[in-house]
Amino acid sequence: MTCLVGDIGGTSARFALVETGSIEPQRINELKCAEFESLIPALAHYLESESVTSISAAVIAVATPITGDELRMTNNHWVFSQSSVQQQFGLEHIEFVNDFTALALSVPYLKPEELLTVGASDPQAPLIESPEVVGVIGPGTGLGVSGLIPDGQGGWIALQGEGGHVTLAPRSDREREVKRWMAAQFGHVSAERYLSGPGLTWVHSALCAADGVTAEPLQPAAVTKAAVSGTDSRCAETVEIFCSQLGSCAANLALTIGAEGGVYIGGGIVPRLGDFFSQSGFRAAFEDKGRMSAYLSPLSTRVITAPYPALTGSATRLAKLGLI
Repeated sequence: MTCLVGDIGGTSARFALVETGSIEPQRINELKCAEFESLIPALAHYLESESVTSISAAVIAVATPITGDELRMTNNHWVFSQSSVQQQFGLEHIEFVNDFTALALSVPYLKPEELLTVGASDPQAPLIESPEVVGVIGPGTGLGVSGLIPDGQGGWIALQGEGGHVTLAPRSDREREVKRWMAAQFGHVSAERYLSGPGLTWVHSALCAADGVTAEPLQPAAVTKAAVSGTDSRCAETVEIFCSQLGSCAANLALTIGAEGGVYIGGGIVPRLGDFFSQSGFRAAFEDKGRMSAYLSPLSTRVITAPYPALTGSATRLAKLGLI
C-alpha cells in the first residue's frame, strides 16, 4: 500500500511516499509554495513527477490552525478544502495535522547525529531520557510550538496548538525598543514577529530605526550571513536578540507544559546558525527565570538537524492508524 506524507510550511511544500511496514519517507521532493496556486496543483505536480498513479491515504502537516474543512495557510496564499483534496485524489483516508505536531511525533525516532545539544544534558544521554513531557519549538517562515506527552502505554501524544502567536515579552531596554517599533507596525507583537524569517528582517529594521539609521530592509538570509560571518554588528545584534528571545520562549514552553524531557528546537533557521547559536545568549536566557532557574538548568535543549523530520512524524500517524 502506497501512502503520502506532506509538510506544508510558509515557503516550501515537501512530499514523500511511505510503504506498508515502514515509516521511512521515500522519494522526497520539495516544492516552492509561491510557484503553485494551492495544495491540489502542487500535490498533482509531485505525483506526476514521481509517476505515481494512485495513493490510498495521506497525512499532511500544515503550518496553520486546523479548525474546519477549509484551511488558510498563515504565511502564504494557499487556501484549500480538506474534503476537496480527498476527493481529487481518491483517497480512502486523509488527515491534516499541525506541522509542529508532526515534528513532535518525529522526536522519538531522531538519530543522535540528527541532534545538536546546546545546554545542560550529557550529549551522550538518551534522546528522550525518560517518559517525561518534551517541548518542541522552532522558527522558520513562522514560529511553531508543540509538545510530546507520554500516553502511559509506551507511546506519545503530540499537542496541536498555535503557541507561536503568544505575546512576546522583551527582556532588555534594546528589546523593548524593538517591540515598540513592531507594535507601531502590527499592533499585537507575537513571538512569531521576532522568531521567524520575516522577524529577522523586522528586528533589523527596528534596530536601524532606533539608531536613526536609514537602511534598506535585508532579507533574512542576508541578516544571518552577515551575523555569522561577523561583517555587520547590527546584523549580529539582530541574531543575538533572536537567539536570546528563542531561549526565553523555549523556557516559557518548558515551564508551561512541564517539559522535564527537554526542549527540542526545530525549524529551518537555527541549524544554519552553527556556532553562533551555541555561543549566543540562548541558553542563558533559557535558564533566566528567577525562582524557576533551578528547575530549568538541568533540562536538555537540542537542535534538530534532520532535514525532513515532519515527514517522519506524519508517517508515524499513518502507522498508528494502521494504514502502513
